[in-house]
Amino acid sequence: MNRNNDLTQSGLLMKLAGLGFTLLIALIGQGLSKLPGMNQMGPLASSILIAVLYRQTFGYPERLRPGIEIAAKKLLRFAIVLFGLKLQMDVLFQKGLLLLAYDIITIFFALIVTLFLARLFKADMSLSLLLAIGTGVCGAAAIAAVSPIIRAKEEDTAIGIGSIALIGTIFAVGYTLLRPLVALSDLQYGIWSGISLHEIAHVALAAAPAGQDALAVALLAKLGRVFLLIPLSFALLLFAKKQNKNAAHPPIEFPWFLAGFILTSFLASFVLGKYLFLPTYYMTAISDFTTLLLTMAMVGLGLKVSLRDLRTKALKPLLALIITSVLLSLLTFYIVF
Repeated sequence: MNRNNDLTQSGLLMKLAGLGFTLLIALIGQGLSKLPGMNQMGPLASSILIAVLYRQTFGYPERLRPGIEIAAKKLLRFAIVLFGLKLQMDVLFQKGLLLLAYDIITIFFALIVTLFLARLFKADMSLSLLLAIGTGVCGAAAIAAVSPIIRAKEEDTAIGIGSIALIGTIFAVGYTLLRPLVALSDLQYGIWSGISLHEIAHVALAAAPAGQDALAVALLAKLGRVFLLIPLSFALLLFAKKQNKNAAHPPIEFPWFLAGFILTSFLASFVLGKYLFLPTYYMTAISDFTTLLLTMAMVGLGLKVSLRDLRTKALKPLLALIITSVLLSLLTFYIVF
């Protein structure tokens, strides 16, 4: 009996130690993301970078695996649920229906072109699908949300998020350099940024120099792409279940965290601020907590990345991502011009 208790206590300690380890790297990553030059990447990409470098230098910390697995899986899903509080559906439906049509074009284009190029290059299709979804929808959040649905490897999830963060940052900086040279009004430029760039942070970075109106419309356009993550996730779930019938895989469970994401989105859109009022600092605290959980999850995923495998696996999908991003920027520029 004592031995069983000792084993239970030891297992609990390893879980707590693993969670503490991911928290430590997440906090370092958040601090690193505030430094000049790194502040454009954000805390998620910074933390993944640290975790990947740790893995290549010291190896995977096996004793801490139980806690790291909790961060990479359970904390990730909980963070996605909380992420729904950032989605304002009512604002989108009132003011952004035309932008929503643009967003649909963006998502279809990103999926079709990326997967076509992946087949052409004979690239890894699972990783390429994650990159296509990240490009078309909302970057890291979209990749994290759909990974369990399509049964993506955790290593692929980490590589996909890191790649989107890197390429999206380069494009966002490029947009700011191009802004004085392109023949777009500030509002047109804001729409262009919102319907084509990868992450919410990238959209904000690119659109802010054009003024508050441009930033507002850019974020509204991006909001539509976040909203479309919901029907896209259900479409992927139905497709995965259909494919599963013809394959020797265990049944696909319904991703309950997606239901939680929809519920929190509904609360943020139709309850909070109308029937239930929370002080601004509470909402800010929840947003910061969500980012911290998501960052801890990114650490857990980043520790699974082997650069030795990355060299052979990720180069072709990354090339498809870059080409798609360029073509998407050109297409959306033509749409808003």
